[in-house]
Amino acid sequence: MMSLLKKLRRIVLLGLVSVIVGCASIPAGVERSPADPWEPFNRSVFEFNEGLDAYVLKPVVTGYRFVLPEFIRDGVYNFFSNYSDIYTALQNLLQGKPADAFTDLMRVVVNTTMGLGGLIDLATPGGLPKHKEDWGQTFGVWGVPSGPYVVLPFFGPSSVRDTFGTGADLESDYLFKYINDIGLRNSITGLRVVNGRNTYYEAGDLLDGAAIDKYSFVRDAYIQRRQYQINEGRDDEEPLVPVYQNPYE
Repeated sequence: MMSLLKKLRRIVLLGLVSVIVGCASIPAGVERSPADPWEPFNRSVFEFNEGLDAYVLKPVVTGYRFVLPEFIRDGVYNFFSNYSDIYTALQNLLQGKPADAFTDLMRVVVNTTMGLGGLIDLATPGGLPKHKEDWGQTFGVWGVPSGPYVVLPFFGPSSVRDTFGTGADLESDYLFKYINDIGLRNSITGLRVVNGRNTYYEAGDLLDGAAIDKYSFVRDAYIQRRQYQINEGRDDEEPLVPVYQNPYE
């Protein structure tokens, strides 16, 4: 628990970065959401993340796509996806879904043994569907309320509940926490971030070219997507297209 609190404290301290940026104003004509009481603060963090993405992360991903052919990038994606299936299996067990947890473990067995250590995804075409679960979803299934929407520096859209979920995710992430070689750990973490951003390489460009308030769209998409995930798709409406995800996913 103390380790988890330390991790959460680090995430909260990252929020102090936004103090440098200041609170951004809400554009005229934009209706405020009751789920977003801290909107000026969140917009300032959102702008910080947008600048970090535009000037650091996206150029790195552009080089990544230029240097590495698609089949290698696919292999990197499949490797981290296979690793996440282990984590998802645990979350499905905690959520009371043993059948899904068994499917997740079977995916790991198939892709690790016959898919060259997870570099090739043979489980999906073989009829084993992929799931994606995290601690934030598990807390939601357990009945923990979402709380206000919040934008975290570097991590992006979240909520009070999902902020604690992010801390728990990092605390239980073997590749992030338990590799003692700092150089290797940092290299793996960097590759995971680049891989995650590469998955949504063109999504941001589509939004930039649209006549919409990007902040509001991302917020509403995130809130609806999380509700849809926690309710297992039992909402009346289909979720909006997910625009961003945690870079460690």
